[in-house]
Amino acid sequence: MGTAFVLLVGINDYAALSPAADPPLGSLNGCVNDIRAARGWLEGRLDGPSPRILELTDGEATVAAVTDALRTHLGQAGPGDTALFWYAGHGTEFPATERAHLYIEPTGYCQALVCADGILIDKDLGALLDGVASGGAHTVAVLDSCFSGGATRLSDDLVKRSLPHDPSWPAYGDPGPRAAGPRARDVPVPAEEARHVLLAACRVNQASYEDGHGAGRHGLFTRALLGALRDMGPGATYRQVLAAAGSRVQSATEHQNPVLYPADPGGIADRAVLDGAAGRPLSPHLLLHGPDGWQIDCGSTHGLLSGRDGAQGKGGTEFSVVEADREGDVVRVRAVEPLRALVTPVGWTPDPVRIYPVAVSAPALPPTSVVVEGGDRALLDAIDAAPLLRLADGGLRSNGPGHGQVFKVVVRDDGRARVLRRDGTEATAPLPAHRVADCLVHLTHWHQLRDLANPASPLASLVDVDVSVWNGERILPDGHGEIRCAYADGREPLVSVRIHNRSHDRTLWCVLLDLTDSYASHSGLFPGHFIGPGRTGYALGNAPVQLSLPESRKAEPGAFVRDWLKLIVAEGEFSTVPFRLAPWSADAPPAARGTDEDHVLRFTRPPHAGRDAGPGPGGGGAAGGGGAPGQWHALTIPLRTVVPE
Repeated sequence: MGTAFVLLVGINDYAALSPAADPPLGSLNGCVNDIRAARGWLEGRLDGPSPRILELTDGEATVAAVTDALRTHLGQAGPGDTALFWYAGHGTEFPATERAHLYIEPTGYCQALVCADGILIDKDLGALLDGVASGGAHTVAVLDSCFSGGATRLSDDLVKRSLPHDPSWPAYGDPGPRAAGPRARDVPVPAEEARHVLLAACRVNQASYEDGHGAGRHGLFTRALLGALRDMGPGATYRQVLAAAGSRVQSATEHQNPVLYPADPGGIADRAVLDGAAGRPLSPHLLLHGPDGWQIDCGSTHGLLSGRDGAQGKGGTEFSVVEADREGDVVRVRAVEPLRALVTPVGWTPDPVRIYPVAVSAPALPPTSVVVEGGDRALLDAIDAAPLLRLADGGLRSNGPGHGQVFKVVVRDDGRARVLRRDGTEATAPLPAHRVADCLVHLTHWHQLRDLANPASPLASLVDVDVSVWNGERILPDGHGEIRCAYADGREPLVSVRIHNRSHDRTLWCVLLDLTDSYASHSGLFPGHFIGPGRTGYALGNAPVQLSLPESRKAEPGAFVRDWLKLIVAEGEFSTVPFRLAPWSADAPPAARGTDEDHVLRFTRPPHAGRDAGPGPGGGGAAGGGGAPGQWHALTIPLRTVVPE
């Protein structure tokens, strides 16, 4: 790496800011310690040329001095260099007024760092940092203050030492009574791609804290961040380090949540700390050890479900480690909270110091809620005992609200039952009451396959599917998102189905399912192959795909049949067995059920490689069929085959 240009600002003494204040403004004790500790880590960690470090402490850290140092000292950094701004001190907030309309935020408040003689508003700081980044330097800001939250650092007894905003304090670009720093218009407009990465001590509505005694006093965030950096060593990404530091801060207080910005997968957050080289993220989710044990930074707000027996550690979503040295190691979700999931390692012991990138390898799927009207106790017991089902409000018993499909069962006087969808239409023909539970399990499994999704996957934009008229043009979806294929002169439509890998560097394992409106699912169109970067896979080996109505439906005007083409893409080979489902028939014998059947759809590699499951280019590894599937994504293409009126 090139030269590191570093600006360290630590302010303990704020008495000079308002000397006439009564009581005097609160001072801090750990801020100078913070930047000295950061300097020690930097001087011991960085390779190459010695870092060019400028310190501003207490009264030296005026608004003018800080802004000038940001522009002139950090502004020396060019392509290949690193520019680091580390601030420890008070923060403040104040209502956004007409005078500050340029800085209005969704909260209605402006946030700012409190320098020795005034404030540096966060939007101005961001412009200054992006101005540095526009010169080509990798630019980083570490802020151990209530920069985003508006309060100040607090003592270990959690008593606030806030600095209420004084309108007389000068701001950057604001000619004040003490010093007139450079104005905002002097900041060069950064190029669109020039961005900095921010590691902040807390959220926009939170305080930051400091603890310790005497010379050992430090900000919680600085102490946690430096500890994570030392433990994880070179090569750790901003995302990994922030996750580890956040866990350590949470061990001390639940009222402070460190923030990484921007946090987009594949962006600057997935670069190695103080290293401008871009890297490819292994996963947007991380496994780390926190105050409540092992956890993953993914929760119910991300659509994560624990499964029916998640609280007991059975039936929950499973994540697999995607790092090479621990590839395939699994953790199982035992409890889901809004922003995280508590997990249990399965058959291995993770290192509590490490942060492991993980991917969903077995998603827990929502059960079906069933409302029963009529029927006897035997029917209710059969539904209550069946996997994937639970009785909802309206039945004689309730196991809580459902989150997936909802069906209503109406038992007629002749003993046969109607299974109705949420909109009141019949899902199947009437069937004997003793087959209702089997039917509902089958329908639930089918709906879970059709609705399977993993929107957070980094593979989401890499693969697409097109359906074209055989030897003709591509068929575009209609206003309802369906692809419509019509009979012509009594002949079934023939189409081509192609799978395109748009990636420039990833070989991906692809399976194309056909889910029919007879509640069947098969993988005959594209049973599982690796598709290289920039390559295309063809359903049926580029033979025409014939679309037709089943024999049970007469091909008369207005008749139609529906299919859902489901593309499942992964970085490694997985078994298609869990995705196969025969059509539902009340006359077929009941399907055998395993004793461990649950709400989890497992992506597991086949026990042996058959004709369609051989190793991909390059042999083993994630791209060659070895180990766990790693990242995966699912895409659904609704298709309707119609006989024109």
